Amino acid sequence: MNIKKLIRSLRKYILDLIFPKKCLNCKKEGIFFCEDCFSLIDINPFQYCLCDHPQKIITPGQCQKCAKKSLNGIYSATDFENSQVKKLIYNFKYQSQLKELAYPLSLLILMHLYLIKKYFPPNSLLVPIPLFLKKKKRRGFNQAEEIGKIISEKIKIPLIIDNLIRIKNTLPQAKLNKEQRQENIKNAFVVKNKKNFQGKIIFLLDDVYTTGATMQECAKILKKSGAREVWGLTVARELKM
Repeated sequence: MNIKKLIRSLRKYILDLIFPKKCLNCKKEGIFFCEDCFSLIDINPFQYCLCDHPQKIITPGQCQKCAKKSLNGIYSATDFENSQVKKLIYNFKYQSQLKELAYPLSLLILMHLYLIKKYFPPNSLLVPIPLFLKKKKRRGFNQAEEIGKIISEKIKIPLIIDNLIRIKNTLPQAKLNKEQRQENIKNAFVVKNKKNFQGKIIFLLDDVYTTGATMQECAKILKKSGAREVWGLTVARELKM
């Protein structure tokens, strides 16, 4: 056996001893989030517009009020008000031993895309919202990247993780109001090679869409770099703002 594989296997064995797998919700042993609890999450068979008080929309994109936003629209699998969804996302982001929660979170997005019969054109790209490098090293991974790896494999769309980068170590958005979030994230991103995004339809991946300040800033930069369209793709949408 390859030495690196052996080390990974031993590490996983030790972690399983220290942190035995139990469902985060019902405590059933053997898995971090069981099928029964997963089935209790309502998956959206529709889309929301981009407004602060969003409307359900039939035609993908924006309503008349949010038509001038840089982001073309948002696909969100479920609502963040669901306590199980909150627990899943929180533990995935901040408990490194629960990294495999990327699978059920990705499955929520995939099921949402199936329900709304979403078709991806050939020039589509998946681009996770990047973390500041030091933050990524401290956490050990970028949660949006981990979700993106699974979705990319399932729907056969390229995942681009090294062209849109974060150059500003911003404050956590969750602790700020709408105006502070917009100022906090301003000029936080750059594109390394604009040619790679020219004429592309980009789907920005993240865990939660709240005010949309981060995605709007990314969409603005990507469109300046030549992207044809930029859409958001998230596990959850926060409705109470």
